Amino acid sequence: MNELKKFTLLQVLNNSAEKFADRPAVSYLDFPKINYREFKSKAENISNFLKSQGVIAGDKVAILSENQPNWGIVYFAVTTIGAIAVPIMTEFHSTEVLHILRHSESKAVFVSAKYFNKIEDAEVNSLLIRVLLDDFSVIPPNTKNDLIKEVIAGGKKEFAKIKEAALKLVGLIPVEVEEDNTALILYTSGTTGHSKGVMLTHKNIVSDALSTLDMVHMDTNDRMLSILPLFHTIESTLGLVIPIIAGASVTYLDKPPTAAALLPALQKVKPTVMLAVPLIIEKIYRNKVLPEFNKKAMVRGLYKIPTIRKRLNKIAGKKLMYTFGGELRMFCIGGASLAADVERFLKEAHFPYAIGYGLTETSPLVTGTGPEGVLLRSAGKVMKWMEIKIDNPDTKNGEGEVLIKGPNVMKGYYKDLEKTKEVFTDDGWFKSGDLGVIDSEGYLFIKGRSKNVIIGSNGKNIYPEEVESIINEFQFVAESLVVEKEEQLIAKIYLNYDQIDEEFKIQKLTEPEARKIVNKIIDDLLPKINERVNTFSRINKIVEQREPFEKTPTQKIKRYLYVE
Repeated sequence: MNELKKFTLLQVLNNSAEKFADRPAVSYLDFPKINYREFKSKAENISNFLKSQGVIAGDKVAILSENQPNWGIVYFAVTTIGAIAVPIMTEFHSTEVLHILRHSESKAVFVSAKYFNKIEDAEVNSLLIRVLLDDFSVIPPNTKNDLIKEVIAGGKKEFAKIKEAALKLVGLIPVEVEEDNTALILYTSGTTGHSKGVMLTHKNIVSDALSTLDMVHMDTNDRMLSILPLFHTIESTLGLVIPIIAGASVTYLDKPPTAAALLPALQKVKPTVMLAVPLIIEKIYRNKVLPEFNKKAMVRGLYKIPTIRKRLNKIAGKKLMYTFGGELRMFCIGGASLAADVERFLKEAHFPYAIGYGLTETSPLVTGTGPEGVLLRSAGKVMKWMEIKIDNPDTKNGEGEVLIKGPNVMKGYYKDLEKTKEVFTDDGWFKSGDLGVIDSEGYLFIKGRSKNVIIGSNGKNIYPEEVESIINEFQFVAESLVVEKEEQLIAKIYLNYDQIDEEFKIQKLTEPEARKIVNKIIDDLLPKINERVNTFSRINKIVEQREPFEKTPTQKIKRYLYVE
């Protein structure tokens, strides 16, 4: 797979445009496909436009948009001239977006109409130009959100005029993009609440993509349906750079990936490869698959018998495959820990899932396997060119912090030498902050974040993620969070109210009657949970969480918001 002279995104684009010129690269669902030749041409047009506006190697260009074909075009347009792309999370508040534009000193921003309101009043000294990502219209200064659609036509003409002038420019010396040049700065929104600008080089991204392709196969016959945000490295590296290298095609939805939009899209695209975070498949299992087994008391009882459960899961797996279009050969799950009961279902259902582990700082993937190599509860094995080791492992269970080395590890945090030093050992290992153990066959098992560990009264480590995984298996539980308060373990639980209503018709009851049912569900949960967990991890109290927990883009709960 590695035919690249250099590990740069410029080499990736040139190589793929030559090899797969007429193959489909990216498209919206039900829209004409953009082939690799056109993809490169469009990227070069944007590159020339940026040069004409004074953007040079090392300058920053922000991208604020939902997923769409033009997102990837701009990603390559910016990075292939040696400039640095700054993808911005669409969930960020406008004040955080403004901070990122200022902190990164972005010279240009490509923004979609949907998110233009977040930058309409942005006053950033470095910012020279704003472009509408949807159709590459230039946005005139002082444009307000309510007028954005009215200026598109004029802006597009302006872009065409500037582009034509750019093509006539002489003396523009092509920049030789080097492997160690910074390609991206990604401002993370972690579970601890501190946003940091992760600097990833061309080599970081391309080496990670090639390492992944050494582990799993992809080629021109593969079709991906994108449902994760491109501003995250899971999607931008694994869901954009990898298919571009392999000559595969990627389809984007022109609306949010709700069930109503996603189900028909799956039947049209019939994807062969998909990327997802655990919450997506967990919701499908708990809201669609499990209720079918729980409908009748007899089936519910039979499902508890392992041999029968496996048969039922295999039947459900065939239906699930059809739901996903029938041609899926790899469903990649990452970004957070997958619930144990859901993974058991996927394994018994013969659903072709694969698990990987990594971080934004590692571009992202570090360990993983294809569907054929999955080991229950593990995060796979270390990938090509990378190393992992466990720091100061516990003498009894071998657990310790996961340390990582390899060409995929970030350059550092932008404008933050202190935080950069904090996450590297003296001999250059990146400190992941995750606790794990490696078995005799080289499989990595992640136990949780080191900052989340609760020390029990007996001195034992309590991993809240493990307890939460057990809690989330119970009927009527949507999600949970375990915290410590006054030396007691508290479980904050958000219930699946739709499921409760379906079972008890609480919408038709009075408020006191409905509350009585909900309280009983909570009261009944406590002894059931404590039967399943270690004695030192027993829950002292359950608190009902009335609203869904706030989450990161990879659907991990922002713990810092709920620790009292």
